[in-house]
Amino acid sequence: MITVGWRELVALPDLGLKGLPAKIDSGARTSSLHGTVLEEFRREGEKFVRFEVEFPQHHVKQVCEAVHVDVRGITSSNGETQLRYVIKTPLTIGEETFRAEISLADRSDMKFPMLIGRSALRRRFLVDSGNSWLQSPGREPVRGHKP
Repeated sequence: MITVGWRELVALPDLGLKGLPAKIDSGARTSSLHGTVLEEFRREGEKFVRFEVEFPQHHVKQVCEAVHVDVRGITSSNGETQLRYVIKTPLTIGEETFRAEISLADRSDMKFPMLIGRSALRRRFLVDSGNSWLQSPGREPVRGHKP
């Protein structure tokens, strides 16, 4: 298995997003991306959602489209359950690319625009919580760094 740190740079290639800072959180079941839903629509009979991602600190603002899998009740870290759109799209961590379910949420008050949960990590990655950027090309790994 591939070892990741508690934070990594990831990509969502089908959405045109790369070098996205993500917190690796094995305590969270579902991965989450900061995004504002604009509309639902159908393309060739399949459900899609159009949403906007904006990360001012990373100079990113764009409209994305992805297959809309579901609307689910997701319990956030503060214990509140929110109805969120869930999309399915390829996710790249290091050299590994795979399809992942990702909920769209308001993460504007969070340090990381993306959170990678245990469903995406399962059977692919081991998490070394004492290190960062182990699978982030262009970033020097930080070993033993405390947040």
